[in-house]
Amino acid sequence: MHSENLKKIIDNMEKVIVGKTDTVKLLIVGLLTKGHILIEDVPGLGKTMLALTLAKSISADFKRIQFTPDLLPSDVTGGFVYNPKTGDFDFKKGPVFTNILLADEINRTTPRTQSALLECMQEYTVSLDGKTFALPNPFIVVATQNPIEYQGTYPLPEAQIDRFSMKINMGYLRTEEEVRVISEQKIQHPIENLKPALDLEKVLELQEEVKKIKVSPHILDYIVKLVSATRKKEEVKLGASPRASIALMKTSCAWALLEGRDYVIPEDVVNLLPWVLKHRLILQPKALIAGKTPEHIISDLLRSTPIP
Repeated sequence: MHSENLKKIIDNMEKVIVGKTDTVKLLIVGLLTKGHILIEDVPGLGKTMLALTLAKSISADFKRIQFTPDLLPSDVTGGFVYNPKTGDFDFKKGPVFTNILLADEINRTTPRTQSALLECMQEYTVSLDGKTFALPNPFIVVATQNPIEYQGTYPLPEAQIDRFSMKINMGYLRTEEEVRVISEQKIQHPIENLKPALDLEKVLELQEEVKKIKVSPHILDYIVKLVSATRKKEEVKLGASPRASIALMKTSCAWALLEGRDYVIPEDVVNLLPWVLKHRLILQPKALIAGKTPEHIISDLLRSTPIP
């Protein structure tokens, strides 16, 4: 039953998002685990459309913030506005009060404004002037960023990048897929006719089902060994934190549910490891000069850590 509902979301999203089944699945994994997703790729590959399609497929409230250098923290969270009728300051909610927040080109704004999302992503609340406001449930941030070498970008602070459960890439379409995309958009965009596949109540039920997925002690030990090994690699300046271990465990559970199982197998961990770890590893300068990438480190970890 649960795998059928998940297949409905995937099939619905693929009416708009062509040739990216794994990317769609990873975004759904983020939704099921209340994990935030960072999508990095060059402009024009459908990063924004991916988030909007997910929101439409589950009847979710969707808001988009275009991050720019002059964006202020209050433009994200909202703030208190003077009400002349009552003489009080009323809280005006910002766009962060939604189910799916698209933080578009998040690395084009200043670190101060990027940091406005920190509490939202970790605590699912907004605190201002001693008052705390809860965000809707579910709530996830889908952030897009251009590669760091593009002009006008600011690197995300380590504290913030660690709060993204996974970092995924879109990649270019194959020729036949791109032909299908442009032919389908000749008259109108497929998103305009997209109907919801599930409602939010069903999504909340699926999130609860993920918590029931069984994870054996051997799998938990495997997860911790993989993540903790990043802290001992000489090529790595800053390894992954325990937050990465938690994210890997949760996403592996969600992947198992997608596959129709009520238990995690080692292959789930192996499949999710690159997406959970690669944005969290900061390499030593000498490793970068030698051409090493986080993907190389992750491949080494998988080879050197025995599978249970």
